[in-house]
Amino acid sequence: MRTPLLCGGFALAFAAGLFAARIVPQAEAQPAPGIAPRIVNLTAMTEDEIGPLVNNTDLRSRTLVATEHGTVAVQSGNVFKHFHSETDEIQLILDGTGSFWLGDREVQVKPGDLIVIPRGTHHAGSRAATGRFRALAIKLPPQRAGDTHPAP
Repeated sequence: MRTPLLCGGFALAFAAGLFAARIVPQAEAQPAPGIAPRIVNLTAMTEDEIGPLVNNTDLRSRTLVATEHGTVAVQSGNVFKHFHSETDEIQLILDGTGSFWLGDREVQVKPGDLIVIPRGTHHAGSRAATGRFRALAIKLPPQRAGDTHPAP
C-alpha cells in the first residue's frame, strides 16, 4: 500500500510542477546542469549519501534534478521554521512521522503525505515522533540563494 501512495504522490507533485512552471514567473537562478536518465532509490540512500549537515542545522539535502524551471531534492532531518518569498515548494514525506508547521498551525504528517507550500507560507520546524523525517522536495522555480527567511 505504501508504494502506490508514493507513486501517486510523486505523479501529483510532478503534474503540479509542470502546471506551476507555466504560470509562475521565473527567478534568476543558476541551477546545476539538466536532467540525465537514471533511477534513484530514495529509501536506500544513507545519510552520508544525502550529504553533510547544512549550515549547522539538523538538515541534510541533496539535489537530484535541477532545471531552469525547478529542482528536486531529497532532504533528511529538520530545519527551523521559515518561508520562501519567491519559490513554491512541494514535499512528499518518505519516512518519519510527527508534526510539521504549515502556515499558522502544527499538523501531523506521515509517509505518503504530500505537503503543498505556496511561497510566503511559514513551514517546517518539524518534530519527528518516530524515525527521522525524509522528504522529496520540489521547488518551483528553483530557490535562489537568500530566499530562506526565518519565521517566528
